[in-house]
Amino acid sequence: MARLALHAAVFGSLGAVSFALGLAYWAHLEFIRPGPLAEARTVIVQKGSGVERIATLLRDRGVIRDRFLFRAGARLTGRSRAMRAGEYRFPAGISTDGAIALLASGKTVRRRITLAEGLTTGEILGRIGAEEGLAGELPVGVGEGSLLPETYYFSYGDSRTALVRRIRESMAATLAALWDKRAPGIALASPEEALVLASIIERETAVASERARISAVFHNRLRQGMRLQSDPTVAYALTLGRAPLDRPLARADLRIESPYNTYRTHGLPPTPIANPGRASIEAALHPAETDELYFVADGTGGHAFARTFAEHLRNVARWRRIERERKEAAPPE
Repeated sequence: MARLALHAAVFGSLGAVSFALGLAYWAHLEFIRPGPLAEARTVIVQKGSGVERIATLLRDRGVIRDRFLFRAGARLTGRSRAMRAGEYRFPAGISTDGAIALLASGKTVRRRITLAEGLTTGEILGRIGAEEGLAGELPVGVGEGSLLPETYYFSYGDSRTALVRRIRESMAATLAALWDKRAPGIALASPEEALVLASIIERETAVASERARISAVFHNRLRQGMRLQSDPTVAYALTLGRAPLDRPLARADLRIESPYNTYRTHGLPPTPIANPGRASIEAALHPAETDELYFVADGTGGHAFARTFAEHLRNVARWRRIERERKEAAPPE
């Protein structure tokens, strides 16, 4: 009887061990096999979420099948404390093991915001303030022209203040680098003046090939003590960058008393009138070699340039004729 009892105990122990091994093997297969997610899905894991909350979130969003397996797998593999908050994109069929690995990697979704050249600081801050996924308030005291228009990447939950700081640092670094490589003899005394002129160039033309030529016109005017007579500076004088001017300039606008009205004041305005891109800063620092002093719209999206006032008047008359013909050809409202 004792021998039978011993055999039973041995076989019972072996059975328990076999069952445990079989259960562990099954759990491992479940842990690594493809999950239930039919298509890629983005899930946001909030800050302060523990393993239990994350497991519930992923189960509810269809990423994993079993919360217990997720919790146990995270703890047994030593990754329960390594998982980070943020926005993650889980690919279709990701396994429980893969989901844990992704959360532990911290490879969150990279969002992006593209800031166009020529926007005022108020317009850029408005974009950042309305951007979904950013957190916190906007900083105050951000100067006109201090933000470099580019595409910037961020993660869900990043602060607006930190993003604006990064954009300002990009402008400062870009301006410093380009100033060091400026052409000799330009009519600008400092990087700040270069930024002001670049902002005017940015607002004057959208034609890349014209930037250096327009820069040359303004450099020539500055050297000769002529007023810049730039329409965008008048528009800025009227709005101070709070919003785009929603109408064409009128002749009376050119008489407005403002340090930004370059039809009445000599030299550059006191600050930039927009945030220029890198190409416009380069144009301000590398003007074309020309003695032209005037330009006006040519009806094709570009400008007609002139060396003399008489030639300029002919270009202006041509532009006004084009404007008149367009109005006559327009259908009645």
